[in-house]
Formats: sequence, structure tokens, C-alpha cells
Amino acid sequence: MPSLWPRIEPLLARVEKPARYIGMERGSLQPVHRHDQVSWLLVYPDTYEIGLPNQGLQILYELLNERADATAERSYAPWNDLESELRAAGLPLFSVDTHRAATDFDVLAFNLSAELVYTNLLNCLDLAAVPVRSERRRPEHPLVIAGGHCTYNPEPLADFVDAFVLGDGEEVVGEITEVLGAWKRSGRTARDGVLRELATIPGVYVPAMYDVEYDGQALVAVTPRFPDVPEHVEKRTIADLAEWPYPRNQLVPLVEVVHDRLNVELFRGCTRGCRFCQAGMITRPVRERPAEQVRTMVREGLRRTGYDEVALTSLSSADFSGIDGVVGDLVNDQDGCGNVGLSLPSLRVDAFTVDIASEIQKVRRTGLTFAPEAGTWRMRQVINKLIREEDLYRAVDGAYSQGWRRVKLYFLVGLPTEVDEDTLGIAHLARNVVEIGRAHTKQASCTVSVGGFVPKPHTPFQWFGQNGVAELGRKISLLRDDLKGSRAQVRWHDPAASFAEGIASRGDRRIGAVIERVWRAGGTFQEWSEHFDLSRWLDAMAAEGLDPDWYVTRHRHEDELLPWDHISAGLHRDFLWHDWQEALRAHGLPDCRWTPCYDCGVCTDYALEHVVASPVPPAGGSQGTGQDLDTGHVVPVELRARVREVTSAR
Repeated sequence: MPSLWPRIEPLLARVEKPARYIGMERGSLQPVHRHDQVSWLLVYPDTYEIGLPNQGLQILYELLNERADATAERSYAPWNDLESELRAAGLPLFSVDTHRAATDFDVLAFNLSAELVYTNLLNCLDLAAVPVRSERRRPEHPLVIAGGHCTYNPEPLADFVDAFVLGDGEEVVGEITEVLGAWKRSGRTARDGVLRELATIPGVYVPAMYDVEYDGQALVAVTPRFPDVPEHVEKRTIADLAEWPYPRNQLVPLVEVVHDRLNVELFRGCTRGCRFCQAGMITRPVRERPAEQVRTMVREGLRRTGYDEVALTSLSSADFSGIDGVVGDLVNDQDGCGNVGLSLPSLRVDAFTVDIASEIQKVRRTGLTFAPEAGTWRMRQVINKLIREEDLYRAVDGAYSQGWRRVKLYFLVGLPTEVDEDTLGIAHLARNVVEIGRAHTKQASCTVSVGGFVPKPHTPFQWFGQNGVAELGRKISLLRDDLKGSRAQVRWHDPAASFAEGIASRGDRRIGAVIERVWRAGGTFQEWSEHFDLSRWLDAMAAEGLDPDWYVTRHRHEDELLPWDHISAGLHRDFLWHDWQEALRAHGLPDCRWTPCYDCGVCTDYALEHVVASPVPPAGGSQGTGQDLDTGHVVPVELRARVREVTSAR
């Protein structure tokens, strides 16, 4: 397996950012490959800047290289300039660690965090000289595996990916390695045999082991081809996060990347029950990392990396048990963390306190983003984001009082049952936030970021038909017009991209041919606005005889077989349907940590041992029972007066 570096290096002088491709970052490895090992190439199908910070890829990179029977390297989707150079020179996709050709590896493993990178996956396979369609691969070709949140509907990529890994990957990659090691020792016989064996590993879905059946447009059956292949594939769940303190040696990039800081995971899962949030649903139950382990990972990580900023990550970081104490300890630890900025990227408004604000601003005021998600209380009950206006006002008042000048608010438009009053409620909240801030500083401002809602698999909203391009555009224009002349700046996601995302995320196997057509028409880097073109997607749908509205804007009915129904995130289907009906009644359900169990299905005996169940809800949060969501809310008198003054002036 010779290195391609002598042939790659001359090309880098002709590309925009050559440092993307040279490797040698602090924390990187240059593993020595042996024939008796299973070699993995971990591929993030987007640019280096987007892919390098991905924690899932970094964790597997370390874990696999710690094994005696495996090696792992990394690769990222080359930007168009290098791709053109590689194709002209007859060079393939390569690893950035030792610059080996992708076909020198036993496994190409893709991390799928967003649906619009699907065409990049196909492009990477083609650039690697691996047949794009799995049925055309021979035993000597690498196996193509994918993991990540998008794999909870694997069907659009079923024709291209040999096996999907559902859920946490820490344990299952070892089991896959053992199966592939035995296959190599047997002489890499026919692929069908090893694929069938992979299909028996819990959490691994092998599309070739299932037959699909349609009746006209409708999907009517997904059936295992063999008796030892499971009818439903259950996700993998790491029960005790303390056993997996990874990454131990986070990569430090050579160029500026997104999330360019030390990242330490606080916990996985979320029980808040936001009905739009796929991540919150599919990663249940909550599993916390011990607080002392967090402190240790931060101190050691800062020492190794040299970073001057650390982010404590999770789906709702302020929900971590004892978060105030952890933040205070880290900020005031002059031996390990002195003069280091601290950020909590996923802050729930109702869990944010002045104490947290005052601690994290001691060294550096990192960005503050709050996500009310919807503009009215009725709409927030529909989506189960049980945040009162007072929650938001208290949080931003605490932030501005501690010296922040700008906050960012994130909202969705196109949510179920949404009307124009709900959309305009976003503007109402934004103006009030600015006014509260101006009581502290004349420079107070706020950025309103708006995304078009795409209903995702394994959520209560999976039956909802999303708004079309024109309707999303109309709602964004309504909001922009209402905020003209204010100190609230509006940014928005392209409604056309949201429509394409709906096609890719909600489709069945027939969408695979659409994705292939988009790729062959030049549609790579569809996450990047300068490369996205909805006409490619609509033309491909038409060429395949498929109706985009049938896939995207149509409401599903209760007994309809959904393309992902044979994939289990642990949630009972009847729980999701019942929660969907509760949403239509605008009835919110409080966090199940403070209420009797809703029997969603995820708290199995395996997981319950390590599920965190705090004795009381966090102070200031809109928790309680379903009947008392309108009461029991304590707001400081002085803030209540300020809110009343601001809102009455409108």
C-alpha cells in the first residue's frame, strides 16, 4: 500500500486550501498497516472544515487504532478544485493520514450528519474507483458502511451502502471488525456471505438482505430475505458513558474549521420531548458523563491541544446535573483552565441562569444562542418546546446584564398548525429582546435565524407534510417585512434547500435513483448555497416518474407503512402517533424526568441502570404536569415589570 503523496503534493499548489489535504494535525496518527488487520477509512462527505470537528468520527478513529486487529485513517470530500486535479491525474480519493488510496482499505465508513451530503457520498465512491451501486461490487472492493443520525432512514441510500450502523458506534465497530477479520482470513469469499453475517449483528442494517414491495406509489412491505435476519433492526445504545471518555486526543486542525475549540461531551440523549427534534428522539435515554470526568477531560484536553476555548456539548447543556458547579469549577480553575473561554452551545432558555452567565463571561464572552423555535406560546405547545416568553426575557436579561451586546435567536417556520400570527410572533419576541437589552446597553441587538421545518423520521411529526417552497418563502418575507427598521437582523435558510432535504430524508429506496441522477448532473456539495440547485432534484424526480409533493408535502395517515418503519430508534410507534395527536391539540407534555413515565419505549433494562433522574426540575423552567403548565411560574418582580412595560408599549 504505497503512499500517493509524491503524486498528490504537486497538485496542491493549484488548489485553494492545500492544508485541507496534508494531515499531520496535532492528535493525528500514522498507523502502520498489516495484512492481518482490518483497515478502516473514515470518510466525512463534506469539506475538511466541516468534517474534522465531528466527534463521532474522532471517537471511532481513536477506538479503532487502539485495537490490535484494526487500523483507521481519515478522509474528507475534496473540494471541486482538487477533485478536478485528481481526476485529470488519474488519482483516487485518499486518506489524509498516510495518503493511501481508498481502495487499499477494507472498509469505507461514512458519517452521515445531513441528508444533502448524499450526493457527496456517491462522488467519493466514484472518485475512490469503487462501484457506486453495491450490487456491482466484487469481493476485492472495500465494504461501504455508514453511520450517523441520517441512517435512521437508510432507504434512499440502500442501493449504494452495504451496511448501516444505527445508534452509538463505540461497541459495534469492534464487532464489525471481528466479522471482517474472519472474512479476510477466509480469503474474502463472496460478499453475500459476509453481508448476511453483518446483518445478524445488533444495530447493523444490510439493505441487500431485505426485499421491498410497492403497490403503485405506496410502499407495502420490507421483508427479510432469510430467517436469521431481523425483521426490525434495533439501534445500539451505550449505557454507561463513563466507560467511553473519548476522544482522549482531539484533533487540532491546520486551518480554521467550524467549532474550532476543545469539545467535551456532557451527556447523550434528551427527555425534553421537542416533537420536531429528531436528535432528541433517537438518542434517548439521557446518559450523563460523571462531572469529575468532564473536569478531567477539559483539563487534559486543554493541555494537549493548546486551545483557549472549550465547549461543553450535548443537546441541552444547561440540563446537565450540577452544571453551575462544573462551569464555576472550570472557569475558576487557574491551574488547568485559567484564561480559557467556556461556551455552552446548546442552551435551553428555561435552564439558563444569571449564575451561569456571570461565570462564563469572566474570561471571554463567547456567543449566546437561544432557540425558542416558535413565536407564540400556542405554537410552542404544539412542538412541545415549553418555553414561556418570560423564560426568554429572563435569559436575555441575564445575558445583557452580564455584558453581552448581541444574542442570536433560532426559530423554525412551517411547523404543524402554524398560522401567520405565529410567524409574526417571532418578530414580537425579537423586538422585545432588543428592548430588554437596551435597558443595559445602547448597542443591544439580536440576530433572528430562521429555518424551514423538515419533519424527520422517528419523531411525532413524521406524519406531517411540510410546507412547500412558495409557502416557506412567503412566511420568511412576512417576517422580514415586519422587522424592517428594527435592531433585529433576520437570516434564513433557503426554502428550496429545505424542500430537497425533505425528498432525501423522507424517501424510500426509489429516491436512490434520484440522488444518483442529481450527482451525475453535477450536484455535489448540495449543502453549500453556491452549489445547490433545486431544478436538479425536480428534474431527477420527473425522470424517475416520482411526484415530489407525494414525498414531501403530503400528510401521512396512521396505518401507512413508512420507509423507515423496519428501523427502530427504541420508540414505540403508537407513542409517536399519540404525541402527534397531542400536538394537533396544542397540548404540551413536560419532561418525563419530572413526571410519570410516558412509556415511549427507550428505557429498557439495558439503559435504565444509567438513566439520570434528577429529583427536582431545574429552577425557572416551565415544568410541572400537563395540567399546570399555565401556572406556578416564578419571574422576578423587577423583570416582570420591565417585560410588562416593553410589551404594553407595543
